[in-house]
Amino acid sequence: MGDILHALPAITALRQAHPDWVIDWVVEPRWRALLAAEGNSGSGPTQPLIDHLHLAPTRIWRKAPFNRQTIHEINALRAAMKTAEYDAVLDLQGAIRSAIVARLASGKRLIGEAEPRERAARWLFSERIATSGAHVIEQDVELASAIAGDKLVPVPPLLPIDPAAEAWADEILPQTFHQPSVLINPGAGWGAKRWPVERYAAVAHCLIAAGCRILINVGPGEEPLADAILRQTSGAAIPLICSLAQLIAITRRVSLVIAGDTGPLHLACALSRPVVGIYGPTDPSRNGPFGTRSIVLRSPESRRDHSRLHAPEAGLLTIQPDAVLRAANALLYPETAP
Repeated sequence: MGDILHALPAITALRQAHPDWVIDWVVEPRWRALLAAEGNSGSGPTQPLIDHLHLAPTRIWRKAPFNRQTIHEINALRAAMKTAEYDAVLDLQGAIRSAIVARLASGKRLIGEAEPRERAARWLFSERIATSGAHVIEQDVELASAIAGDKLVPVPPLLPIDPAAEAWADEILPQTFHQPSVLINPGAGWGAKRWPVERYAAVAHCLIAAGCRILINVGPGEEPLADAILRQTSGAAIPLICSLAQLIAITRRVSLVIAGDTGPLHLACALSRPVVGIYGPTDPSRNGPFGTRSIVLRSPESRRDHSRLHAPEAGLLTIQPDAVLRAANALLYPETAP
């Protein structure tokens, strides 16, 4: 999710520079809502950025690489991409998996980063671009610029508008609702990035006491995190078990998002919502909030480490709820900030 959201400003800039180009995208099915609304017509607000979406369920393929269904789906994807006869294929993820999928397209050019996330991926690229930007969004813009030699800059990305999801969000946060609303996302991709849920609950309790409406977003398997916050707020917080399209719609409406280095935080940035980012082992200069009002909390003790450890990183544990509350209030009420 985060990789797609980081790539969107670059491709939006490319679309604005070349409105007549055909721009297609290969995506895991579970993330398609970031690019197209369900049942969309192929253009307009429901699919504002790309012309065609190729679905590649690579997570399922990896579990059964020699299964007949897997082989059939890979061959179908290859055939569909080859038929399009792409002039250029761009790998913005920099993983071996994404580079292999990019090779299936048989495009005239395969462009990737000179120093990709997974170094072995570089040997699959026909063109390797040295990037200098600190943030991954800036690096993606440099890669997109290489297609035609443009001097692109990051722009606010275009995300689809799903009418059904918007109607659902209106029931929770109607346009007439003026109470400050805060979306808290206590989960994270792995344990080392996850600030303790008890501290999120303490922040939620104080914000509710200050008159805020608190929404809690959790992904599949993270329901106990929402339950812990509900207990500490005596049921005053509102848990969200929602689809990705619904998460996009509700995030458009909130006053603030509080989260770690997660997809929902980057979604808030893409939608220009203020964010408080609670960071530990990942580097906010590369993966932090971008393009929106934000405050990042990170201990000087934290060091960049992408090891998938279960326990919260030591530096992350030095961040206390009162620091998060001060940051939240500064963004919610900037006119009162010193």
